[in-house]
Amino acid sequence: MPRTLRPVWLAALAAGVLLAMLGALGVLAPRAAAQSTLGQLASAAGGRYFGTAVSNSALTSDTTYTSILGSQFSAVTPENAMKWDTVEPNQGQFDFSGGDQLVSYAKQHNQLVRGHNLVWHSQLPGWVSGLPLNQVQAAMENHITQEVSHYKGSIYAWDVVNEPFNDDGSYRSDVFYQAMGTGYIADALRTAHAADPSAKLYLNDYNIEGTGAKADAMYNLVSSLKAQGVPIDGVGFETHLAIQYGFPTGMQQNLQRFAALGVDVAITELDVRMTLPETSAQDTTQADYYSQVTNACLAVSRCVGITVWEFTDKYSWVPGTFSGQGAADLYDSNYQTKPAYTAVANDLTAAAGGTTAPPTTAPPTTAPPTTAPPTTAPPTTPPGGSGCKASYAVSSDWGSGFTANVTVANTGSADTKSWKVSWSWPGNQAVVNMWNAVYSQSGTAVTATSQSYNADIPPGGSTSFGLQATYSGGNTAPTLTCTAG
Repeated sequence: MPRTLRPVWLAALAAGVLLAMLGALGVLAPRAAAQSTLGQLASAAGGRYFGTAVSNSALTSDTTYTSILGSQFSAVTPENAMKWDTVEPNQGQFDFSGGDQLVSYAKQHNQLVRGHNLVWHSQLPGWVSGLPLNQVQAAMENHITQEVSHYKGSIYAWDVVNEPFNDDGSYRSDVFYQAMGTGYIADALRTAHAADPSAKLYLNDYNIEGTGAKADAMYNLVSSLKAQGVPIDGVGFETHLAIQYGFPTGMQQNLQRFAALGVDVAITELDVRMTLPETSAQDTTQADYYSQVTNACLAVSRCVGITVWEFTDKYSWVPGTFSGQGAADLYDSNYQTKPAYTAVANDLTAAAGGTTAPPTTAPPTTAPPTTAPPTTAPPTTPPGGSGCKASYAVSSDWGSGFTANVTVANTGSADTKSWKVSWSWPGNQAVVNMWNAVYSQSGTAVTATSQSYNADIPPGGSTSFGLQATYSGGNTAPTLTCTAG
């Protein structure tokens, strides 16, 4: 994970005026038809998100940055605002201002927030490393509890432990490992779950995208944690790539083997750097790498989303860390899209049922429509012996939007093979994201259907899915109908 150095629409304008303006700017693509953002396309392609890391300094000073950020992306991750050295620079003294700023922005723009990160060997204040080893566990648990509790209900997922492995698959000998051995990871996950049971909990690392000792070590760790009943929901694959090196071997298969353990997988920090100066040939190779990553995720049903580590070269961590390298992102430093953007948009469009990428336009100034199109057909009438019940609970409400969790319980005498939950909103609520289910909304009517990995619920068992939605006025809970197949 990078350190500090590493790290919609102009509806009021007539169509002819808009086209003329964009043409004058030289950014109008040949087709000026339906315009979809990366976030909308990812949502249509199986209910995924497409997110970006966010620089808080740019968030407060660069209006072009915030305009693209608020329109193109459906999820955000703080680059540094939630890391230990920022949040708790001195023991027991917490500063949540940077994280609060990003969470507020995300809520205004109906975006998911990935919390990053809670426990990491880097960007760690000196007081932690200087603690007697018998005090480290209490300090770690207190930090996790305070931060996760502060953001309870506002964070979709946390990177609980970041980069626990060396490249050879051995554990990093940081202060947490020295104090608690490998048990610090399970303890961190349990502590985070106790502070916010609704948040998804991830382990996150780099160079685990393809096969190798480090990927195997992470696989074995996740397998062990699952066997112990430790709360772990996902694995984050950072995916910091470089075109001068080969593409990770067997990435799709590797993502799939982790998903088979019963966890979500996500691309959490994607960028593809190159040796400068940038050339058109390098741009082509970079676009191919971005495309391969996108398609690997699209091919795995439990790959829930992709996050790029900054979307513009203007704020990339790469030049400050890798001398003579850069140009790693989807947009250049002048906010023009690159071939990599077109490649990703093409792949998402195809997966969503289209054939071509949306046109490239000048940065939009207001939020795009938020309701995603349906992605799959609902299941058919259930056979005898099956039944289900769905319960609904709002986990966070900020006045113009909210998140909610739906639990689906098998009330029948046989395993379910599929399930569908349907309801009609009492007000003007509109779903903008849903995870662990495929959804559609038409007017006030919503249907949510099972994914391949959570369709089978044993008698007496249950599964759950979450959603994020907007509203104005009242937010009365709907009445749910559940059908099992």
